[in-house]
Amino acid sequence: MPPSIRYNERRHYDIQVKKMDKSSIIGVILGVVAIGTGMVLKGVSPAVLVNPAALLIILAGTAATVIIGFPMSELKKVPKLLKIIFTEQKLMSTEEMIRFFSDWAQTARREGLLALEARLDEVDDAFLKNGLSLAIDGQSAEYIRDVLSEEIEAMEERHQMGAAIFSQAGTYAPTLGVLGAVLGLIAALGNMSDTEVLGHAISAAFVATLLGIFTGYVLWHPFANKLKRKSKNEAKNKEMMLEGILSILAGESPRVIEQKLASYLPNEERIQLMEEITEGSVATNE
Repeated sequence: MPPSIRYNERRHYDIQVKKMDKSSIIGVILGVVAIGTGMVLKGVSPAVLVNPAALLIILAGTAATVIIGFPMSELKKVPKLLKIIFTEQKLMSTEEMIRFFSDWAQTARREGLLALEARLDEVDDAFLKNGLSLAIDGQSAEYIRDVLSEEIEAMEERHQMGAAIFSQAGTYAPTLGVLGAVLGLIAALGNMSDTEVLGHAISAAFVATLLGIFTGYVLWHPFANKLKRKSKNEAKNKEMMLEGILSILAGESPRVIEQKLASYLPNEERIQLMEEITEGSVATNE
């Protein structure tokens, strides 16, 4: 069973505690190590990055661009967005979903659609529970599709707004780095009497550029991409749930539902899963 969902002996689907997103953590650590190691190999001390002026221009400047560009109601969600980036999604896997709908389809065909009402407490996912409730209440397939599709679209729009915050930060951080370098050069060229001091001042001027490019292209843009990817995965997951709900409503057989939902899997995984389901059915019948 996948780590995010477990199917216990009472046939209750429990969503377990989120785990850390290893790819996000490894990526950030690898980026920092790569830059730090590169600096050392080039003979540059990482201590030069401790530049209050450069840090102020990049961090405060980037924050300013985001605050100007987005309302506070959306900016308040930044801590939650960061949590999403660094934690694994709580999504039912395709394999688990196929087994879930196959099980429920058998109950619906054997005992009727209303028999599923007694099992609604087994479902923890709000979207899935809402869709199944609509089907049990006798709503038409067209109505259920409209309601749940609108919910998916609204979710995607919310997610796009969150990703846009980091996209804007990633767009402006490198430019602010150039601004910081220009300011540093102005200060350095203002005193050219001591060439040694001038050299250090010019070197320090480009720290802002380094920080701007690093935060923009190693942090903010990748963060936005991770949010978009997770949003796409969640939307696909809900679309599969929608298809499963409509299939149960239409009275389709468990086998048909299995084949329909298995189409979301890559060909090799699909074949392997269908073989496992077939073997499991044979073993059960025996």
